[in-house]
Amino acid sequence: MITPRLQDALNEQMKNEFFSAYLYMAMAGYFQSEDLPGFANWMRVQALEEMTHGEKFFTFICDTQGRTDLRAFTAPCNDFASPLEAMTYGLKHENFVTDSINKLMDVAIEENHHGAKIFLQWFVTEQIEEESNFSLIIRKLKRVEGDGRGLLMLDQELATRVFVPPTTGV
Repeated sequence: MITPRLQDALNEQMKNEFFSAYLYMAMAGYFQSEDLPGFANWMRVQALEEMTHGEKFFTFICDTQGRTDLRAFTAPCNDFASPLEAMTYGLKHENFVTDSINKLMDVAIEENHHGAKIFLQWFVTEQIEEESNFSLIIRKLKRVEGDGRGLLMLDQELATRVFVPPTTGV
C-alpha cells in the first residue's frame, strides 16, 4: 500500500511523463516541418520512451493498491527558432523531470516505502541518460552551427534511433 501523499506524488510524476511524450511529439512536428526527418524520428522515439515511463508509473500505482489520477496539462511549445533552441528546450525540460524524480524519491524515503525507492531508482538512473543524450546533441549542433552539411549529417545520424522498450517493469 502507498500513503495518500506518495500516491499524489506518483500521480503527479505520471502526468509529467505523459506531458513529456506530448512535448516531444510537438517537437517532432516542428522538426518535420523544418525538413529534418531524422530529428523528428529522434523525438518520436523519445515520445515513445516517455509514454512507456508514464505507463510504468500507472502500473506501479495500481500494483501498490493506489488509485491512478490522470491529470490535465497545458499545451506544449510547438514552435522554435532553430534546432538548437528546440533541443535546449528539451534539455531544460529533462532537468525539470530530473528534479521532480528526485523530489519524488525524497517523498518515498520520508514515507519509508522501500518498494517505491527501488522502483524510482530506475528513473533516477534513466534521467542521467536522458540529460546526457540531449546534451550531446546540443554540443554537436553548436559544432555545426551555420554549416548546413553538418546539420544534415546530424539529421541522418538521428534518423537511425529506434525505440527499444525497457526490459524491466511495464
